[in-house]
Amino acid sequence: MKNLFARIAPSLATLVLVVIAALVAIWLWNHYENSPWTRDGRVRADVVRVTPDIGGLVTSVEVRDNQEVRAGDLLFVIDRPRYSLAVQAAQAAVQSAQAKLGQAQREAARDLALGDLVATESHEQNVAAVATARAALDQSLSALDKAKLDLARTNVRASVNGTVTNLDLHPGDFVAPGSQAMALIDRDSIRVEGYFEETKLPHIHVGAPVTVVLMGETRPVKGVVESIAAGIGDTTRTDSHNLLPNVDPTFTWVRLAQRIPVRIRLTEVPSGVRLIVGRTATVTIEQHDQAPAKGQPAGQRAPAQTVPAQPAPAQTVPAQPAPAQTAAAAPTERAK
Repeated sequence: MKNLFARIAPSLATLVLVVIAALVAIWLWNHYENSPWTRDGRVRADVVRVTPDIGGLVTSVEVRDNQEVRAGDLLFVIDRPRYSLAVQAAQAAVQSAQAKLGQAQREAARDLALGDLVATESHEQNVAAVATARAALDQSLSALDKAKLDLARTNVRASVNGTVTNLDLHPGDFVAPGSQAMALIDRDSIRVEGYFEETKLPHIHVGAPVTVVLMGETRPVKGVVESIAAGIGDTTRTDSHNLLPNVDPTFTWVRLAQRIPVRIRLTEVPSGVRLIVGRTATVTIEQHDQAPAKGQPAGQRAPAQTVPAQPAPAQTVPAQPAPAQTAAAAPTERAK
Protein backbone atom coordinates (compact mmCIF):
# COMPACT_ATOMS: atom_id res chain seq x y z
CA MET A 1 0.00 0.00 0.00
CA LYS A 2 2.81 2.32 0.89
CA ASN A 3 4.60 1.47 -2.31
CA LEU A 4 1.43 2.18 -4.31
CA PHE A 5 0.95 5.54 -2.62
CA ALA A 6 4.60 6.37 -3.15
CA ARG A 7 4.23 5.63 -6.86
CA ILE A 8 1.06 7.67 -7.42
CA ALA A 9 1.92 10.55 -5.05
CA PRO A 10 4.04 12.46 -7.60
CA SER A 11 1.41 12.02 -10.31
CA LEU A 12 -1.37 13.07 -7.93
CA ALA A 13 0.55 16.14 -6.83
CA THR A 14 1.20 17.05 -10.45
CA LEU A 15 -2.50 16.62 -11.27
CA VAL A 16 -3.53 18.82 -8.35
CA LEU A 17 -1.08 21.52 -9.42
CA VAL A 18 -2.35 21.34 -13.00
CA VAL A 19 -5.97 21.69 -11.82
CA ILE A 20 -5.08 24.63 -9.58
CA ALA A 21 -3.14 26.27 -12.40
CA ALA A 22 -6.07 25.77 -14.77
CA LEU A 23 -8.52 27.30 -12.28
CA VAL A 24 -6.21 30.25 -11.72
CA ALA A 25 -5.81 30.70 -15.46
CA ILE A 26 -9.59 30.63 -15.96
CA TRP A 27 -10.08 33.16 -13.18
CA LEU A 28 -7.40 35.44 -14.59
CA TRP A 29 -8.90 35.18 -18.07
CA ASN A 30 -12.36 36.09 -16.83
CA HIS A 31 -11.01 38.88 -14.66
CA TYR A 32 -8.79 40.53 -17.25
CA GLU A 33 -10.57 39.69 -20.49
CA ASN A 34 -14.29 39.29 -19.76
CA SER A 35 -14.92 41.41 -16.66
CA PRO A 36 -14.66 45.10 -17.60
CA TRP A 37 -12.26 46.87 -15.28
CA THR A 38 -9.73 49.65 -15.57
CA ARG A 39 -7.29 51.56 -13.44
CA ASP A 40 -7.75 54.58 -15.67
CA GLY A 41 -10.59 56.21 -13.79
CA ARG A 42 -11.02 59.76 -12.58
CA VAL A 43 -13.30 61.61 -10.20
CA ARG A 44 -14.95 64.40 -12.18
CA ALA A 45 -17.50 67.16 -11.65
CA ASP A 46 -18.91 70.19 -13.43
CA VAL A 47 -16.87 73.34 -12.81
CA VAL A 48 -18.83 76.59 -12.81
CA ARG A 49 -16.71 79.53 -13.95
CA VAL A 50 -18.04 82.43 -11.91
CA THR A 51 -17.98 85.29 -14.41
CA PRO A 52 -19.65 88.64 -13.69
CA ASP A 53 -21.27 90.46 -16.61
CA ILE A 54 -20.39 93.88 -15.15
CA GLY A 55 -16.98 95.34 -14.42
CA GLY A 56 -15.51 97.32 -11.57
CA LEU A 57 -13.50 97.19 -8.39
CA VAL A 58 -14.08 94.31 -6.01
CA THR A 59 -15.14 95.89 -2.73
CA SER A 60 -15.50 92.70 -0.67
CA VAL A 61 -14.95 88.93 -0.94
CA GLU A 62 -17.36 86.94 1.22
CA VAL A 63 -15.84 83.44 0.80
CA ARG A 64 -12.49 81.77 1.31
CA ASP A 65 -10.66 79.13 -0.64
CA ASN A 66 -12.10 75.57 -0.43
CA GLN A 67 -15.24 76.81 1.32
CA GLU A 68 -18.50 75.00 0.67
CA VAL A 69 -21.37 77.22 -0.42
CA ARG A 70 -25.01 76.76 -1.33
CA ALA A 71 -26.87 78.14 -4.31
CA GLY A 72 -27.69 81.80 -3.63
CA ASP A 73 -24.84 82.47 -1.18
CA LEU A 74 -22.99 85.76 -1.69
CA LEU A 75 -19.51 85.30 -3.16
CA PHE A 76 -18.20 88.84 -3.70
CA VAL A 77 -19.38 92.42 -4.33
CA ILE A 78 -18.39 94.72 -7.21
CA ASP A 79 -18.31 98.55 -6.79
CA ARG A 80 -21.86 98.93 -5.50
CA PRO A 81 -21.68 102.73 -4.82
CA ARG A 82 -20.86 103.48 -8.47
CA TYR A 83 -23.84 101.49 -9.75
CA SER A 84 -26.11 103.08 -7.13
CA LEU A 85 -25.24 106.48 -8.60
CA ALA A 86 -26.08 105.12 -12.06
CA VAL A 87 -29.56 104.18 -10.79
CA GLN A 88 -30.08 107.69 -9.40
CA ALA A 89 -29.03 109.22 -12.72
CA ALA A 90 -31.46 106.95 -14.59
CA GLN A 91 -34.27 107.94 -12.23
CA ALA A 92 -33.56 111.62 -12.88
CA ALA A 93 -33.64 110.97 -16.63
CA VAL A 94 -37.04 109.32 -16.25
CA GLN A 95 -38.41 112.34 -14.37
CA SER A 96 -37.09 114.68 -17.07
CA ALA A 97 -38.69 112.56 -19.81
CA GLN A 98 -42.00 112.54 -17.94
CA ALA A 99 -41.93 116.34 -17.67
CA LYS A 100 -41.23 116.75 -21.40
CA LEU A 101 -44.03 114.36 -22.27
CA GLY A 102 -46.46 116.27 -20.07
CA GLN A 103 -45.52 119.56 -21.72
CA ALA A 104 -45.94 118.10 -25.21
CA GLN A 105 -49.33 116.66 -24.30
CA ARG A 106 -50.55 120.02 -22.96
CA GLU A 107 -49.48 121.80 -26.13
CA ALA A 108 -51.26 119.23 -28.28
CA ALA A 109 -54.41 119.53 -26.15
CA ARG A 110 -54.34 123.32 -26.50
CA ASP A 111 -54.18 122.99 -30.28
CA LEU A 112 -57.23 120.75 -30.24
CA ALA A 113 -59.12 123.27 -28.11
CA LEU A 114 -58.37 126.12 -30.51
CA GLY A 115 -59.57 124.09 -33.48
CA ASP A 116 -59.23 125.85 -36.84
CA LEU A 117 -57.37 128.78 -35.27
CA VAL A 118 -54.16 126.70 -35.24
CA ALA A 119 -52.36 125.87 -38.45
CA THR A 120 -52.38 122.23 -39.49
CA GLU A 121 -48.58 122.16 -39.70
CA SER A 122 -48.26 123.41 -36.13
CA HIS A 123 -50.73 120.80 -34.91
CA GLU A 124 -48.84 117.99 -36.65
CA GLN A 125 -45.59 119.17 -35.09
CA ASN A 126 -47.14 119.07 -31.62
CA VAL A 127 -48.50 115.56 -32.21
CA ALA A 128 -45.04 114.43 -33.35
CA ALA A 129 -43.54 116.05 -30.26
CA VAL A 130 -45.87 113.98 -28.06
CA ALA A 131 -44.83 110.76 -29.80
CA THR A 132 -41.14 111.69 -29.51
CA ALA A 133 -41.49 112.51 -25.81
CA ARG A 134 -43.30 109.22 -25.18
CA ALA A 135 -40.52 107.26 -26.93
CA ALA A 136 -37.91 109.15 -24.91
CA LEU A 137 -39.75 108.21 -21.72
CA ASP A 138 -39.80 104.54 -22.71
CA GLN A 139 -36.08 104.70 -23.42
CA SER A 140 -35.43 106.29 -20.04
CA LEU A 141 -37.48 103.60 -18.29
CA SER A 142 -35.47 100.89 -20.06
CA ALA A 143 -32.24 102.59 -19.00
CA LEU A 144 -33.52 102.68 -15.42
CA ASP A 145 -34.34 98.97 -15.52
CA LYS A 146 -30.84 98.22 -16.83
CA ALA A 147 -29.25 100.35 -14.12
CA LYS A 148 -31.24 98.48 -11.46
CA LEU A 149 -30.22 95.15 -13.01
CA ASP A 150 -26.55 96.16 -12.98
CA LEU A 151 -26.90 97.24 -9.35
CA ALA A 152 -28.43 93.88 -8.43
CA ARG A 153 -25.61 92.05 -10.19
CA THR A 154 -22.95 93.82 -8.16
CA ASN A 155 -23.72 91.08 -5.62
CA VAL A 156 -22.28 87.98 -7.30
CA ARG A 157 -23.92 84.84 -5.88
CA ALA A 158 -23.35 81.11 -6.25
CA SER A 159 -25.53 79.46 -8.87
CA VAL A 160 -25.06 75.88 -7.59
CA ASN A 161 -24.22 73.99 -4.43
CA GLY A 162 -20.48 73.58 -4.55
CA THR A 163 -17.00 74.31 -3.27
CA VAL A 164 -14.90 77.36 -4.04
CA THR A 165 -11.50 76.28 -5.32
CA ASN A 166 -8.28 77.99 -6.39
CA LEU A 167 -9.53 81.34 -5.13
CA ASP A 168 -7.32 84.26 -6.15
CA LEU A 169 -9.62 87.24 -5.73
CA HIS A 170 -9.11 90.05 -3.22
CA PRO A 171 -10.74 93.37 -2.36
CA GLY A 172 -9.31 96.06 -4.62
CA ASP A 173 -8.94 93.78 -7.65
CA PHE A 174 -10.55 94.97 -10.86
CA VAL A 175 -12.73 92.51 -12.76
CA ALA A 176 -13.72 93.09 -16.36
CA PRO A 177 -17.11 92.02 -17.75
CA GLY A 178 -16.92 88.42 -18.91
CA SER A 179 -13.66 87.62 -17.10
CA GLN A 180 -13.48 84.54 -14.86
CA ALA A 181 -13.26 85.57 -11.22
CA MET A 182 -13.29 82.19 -9.45
CA ALA A 183 -14.11 78.51 -9.94
CA LEU A 184 -16.95 76.69 -8.21
CA ILE A 185 -17.10 72.88 -8.25
CA ASP A 186 -20.69 71.68 -8.51
CA ARG A 187 -21.03 69.30 -5.58
CA ASP A 188 -24.19 67.70 -6.97
CA SER A 189 -22.47 66.65 -10.21
CA ILE A 190 -19.58 64.65 -8.73
CA ARG A 191 -19.15 61.39 -10.60
CA VAL A 192 -16.52 58.91 -11.74
CA GLU A 193 -15.51 58.40 -15.34
CA GLY A 194 -13.75 55.19 -16.29
CA TYR A 195 -11.86 54.95 -19.56
CA PHE A 196 -12.39 51.40 -20.82
CA GLU A 197 -10.81 49.71 -23.81
CA GLU A 198 -13.19 49.36 -26.73
CA THR A 199 -12.81 45.57 -26.56
CA LYS A 200 -14.62 45.63 -23.19
CA LEU A 201 -17.70 47.48 -24.47
CA PRO A 202 -19.77 44.31 -25.18
CA HIS A 203 -19.70 43.61 -21.43
CA ILE A 204 -20.71 47.14 -20.36
CA HIS A 205 -24.40 47.99 -19.99
CA VAL A 206 -26.24 51.04 -18.68
CA GLY A 207 -27.48 50.33 -15.16
CA ALA A 208 -24.82 47.73 -14.36
CA PRO A 209 -23.48 47.89 -10.77
CA VAL A 210 -19.98 49.28 -10.40
CA THR A 211 -17.33 49.11 -7.70
CA VAL A 212 -14.91 52.04 -7.49
CA VAL A 213 -11.76 52.06 -5.36
CA LEU A 214 -9.96 55.39 -5.10
CA MET A 215 -6.19 55.38 -4.93
CA GLY A 216 -5.15 55.50 -1.29
CA GLU A 217 -8.53 54.23 -0.06
CA THR A 218 -9.44 50.74 1.09
CA ARG A 219 -13.22 51.11 1.26
CA PRO A 220 -14.99 50.77 -2.08
CA VAL A 221 -17.49 53.24 -3.49
CA LYS A 222 -20.60 51.82 -5.14
CA GLY A 223 -22.27 53.15 -8.26
CA VAL A 224 -24.04 52.28 -11.50
CA VAL A 225 -23.23 52.86 -15.16
CA GLU A 226 -25.09 56.01 -16.16
CA SER A 227 -24.02 56.42 -19.78
CA ILE A 228 -21.39 55.53 -22.37
CA ALA A 229 -19.71 58.19 -24.48
CA ALA A 230 -21.08 58.53 -28.01
CA GLY A 231 -17.74 59.46 -29.58
CA ILE A 232 -14.07 60.26 -29.10
CA GLY A 233 -11.56 62.27 -31.11
CA ASP A 234 -9.90 60.86 -34.22
CA THR A 235 -6.21 61.77 -34.09
CA THR A 236 -5.53 60.42 -37.59
CA ARG A 237 -7.92 62.81 -39.33
CA THR A 238 -8.09 66.58 -39.60
CA ASP A 239 -10.00 69.03 -41.77
CA SER A 240 -8.10 70.80 -44.53
CA HIS A 241 -8.61 74.40 -45.65
CA ASN A 242 -11.18 73.30 -48.26
CA LEU A 243 -13.20 71.30 -45.68
CA LEU A 244 -12.08 67.96 -47.13
CA PRO A 245 -10.83 65.27 -44.73
CA ASN A 246 -7.07 65.05 -44.32
CA VAL A 247 -6.32 61.45 -43.34
CA ASP A 248 -2.88 60.42 -42.09
CA PRO A 249 -1.35 58.22 -44.84
CA THR A 250 0.74 56.20 -42.38
CA PHE A 251 -0.66 53.07 -40.79
CA THR A 252 0.69 51.30 -37.73
CA TRP A 253 0.47 47.53 -37.69
CA VAL A 254 0.21 47.46 -33.91
CA ARG A 255 -3.24 48.87 -33.19
CA LEU A 256 -3.94 49.83 -29.59
CA ALA A 257 -7.53 49.66 -28.38
CA GLN A 258 -9.14 53.06 -28.01
CA ARG A 259 -10.34 54.18 -24.59
CA ILE A 260 -14.04 55.01 -24.29
CA PRO A 261 -15.30 57.17 -21.39
CA VAL A 262 -18.00 55.55 -19.28
CA ARG A 263 -19.85 57.78 -16.81
CA ILE A 264 -20.64 56.27 -13.42
CA ARG A 265 -23.20 57.69 -11.02
CA LEU A 266 -22.22 57.16 -7.40
CA THR A 267 -24.84 55.64 -5.10
CA GLU A 268 -22.96 54.69 -1.91
CA VAL A 269 -20.00 56.68 -0.62
CA PRO A 270 -18.47 55.54 2.69
CA SER A 271 -18.09 58.18 5.35
CA GLY A 272 -14.66 59.78 5.26
CA VAL A 273 -13.92 59.04 1.60
CA ARG A 274 -13.01 62.32 -0.07
CA LEU A 275 -14.31 62.71 -3.60
CA ILE A 276 -11.74 65.19 -4.85
CA VAL A 277 -12.00 66.03 -8.51
CA GLY A 278 -9.07 64.51 -10.37
CA ARG A 279 -8.41 61.59 -8.02
CA THR A 280 -7.42 58.31 -9.64
CA ALA A 281 -9.74 55.34 -9.31
CA THR A 282 -9.92 51.67 -10.21
CA VAL A 283 -13.30 50.89 -11.75
CA THR A 284 -14.78 47.38 -11.93
CA ILE A 285 -18.15 46.65 -13.52
CA GLU A 286 -19.92 43.71 -11.90
CA GLN A 287 -21.05 40.91 -14.21
CA HIS A 288 -23.48 38.92 -12.02
CA ASP A 289 -26.64 39.25 -14.09
CA GLN A 290 -25.60 41.85 -16.59
CA ALA A 291 -24.41 39.66 -19.48
CA PRO A 292 -26.92 39.53 -22.37
CA ALA A 293 -28.16 36.24 -23.77
CA LYS A 294 -26.54 34.74 -26.86
CA GLY A 295 -27.83 36.28 -30.03
CA GLN A 296 -29.06 39.38 -28.18
CA PRO A 297 -27.53 42.81 -28.71
CA ALA A 298 -25.51 44.30 -25.88
CA GLY A 299 -27.62 45.99 -23.24
CA GLN A 300 -30.67 43.67 -23.60
CA ARG A 301 -31.60 41.04 -21.07
CA ALA A 302 -33.78 38.51 -22.86
CA PRO A 303 -34.47 36.20 -19.88
CA ALA A 304 -35.86 39.06 -17.83
CA GLN A 305 -38.19 40.03 -20.67
CA THR A 306 -39.62 36.52 -21.21
CA VAL A 307 -40.38 35.82 -17.54
CA PRO A 308 -43.77 37.60 -17.49
CA ALA A 309 -44.97 35.45 -20.44
CA GLN A 310 -44.44 32.11 -18.65
CA PRO A 311 -47.65 32.05 -16.49
CA ALA A 312 -49.81 32.16 -19.66
CA PRO A 313 -49.97 28.33 -20.22
CA ALA A 314 -51.15 27.87 -16.63
CA GLN A 315 -54.43 29.63 -17.51
CA THR A 316 -55.47 26.80 -19.86
CA VAL A 317 -55.14 24.06 -17.21
CA PRO A 318 -58.61 24.54 -15.58
CA ALA A 319 -60.25 24.10 -18.98
CA GLN A 320 -58.91 20.54 -19.46
CA PRO A 321 -61.34 18.66 -17.09
CA ALA A 322 -64.37 19.83 -19.13
CA PRO A 323 -64.17 17.01 -21.78
CA ALA A 324 -63.96 14.40 -19.00
CA GLN A 325 -67.26 15.61 -17.52
CA THR A 326 -69.11 15.34 -20.84
CA ALA A 327 -67.69 11.87 -21.46
CA ALA A 328 -68.99 10.70 -18.11
CA ALA A 329 -72.42 12.15 -18.78
CA ALA A 330 -72.91 10.18 -22.01
CA PRO A 331 -73.04 6.68 -20.42
CA THR A 332 -75.58 7.82 -17.87
CA GLU A 333 -77.92 8.88 -20.63
CA ARG A 334 -77.56 5.51 -22.35
CA ALA A 335 -78.22 3.78 -19.03
CA LYS A 336 -81.50 5.56 -18.79
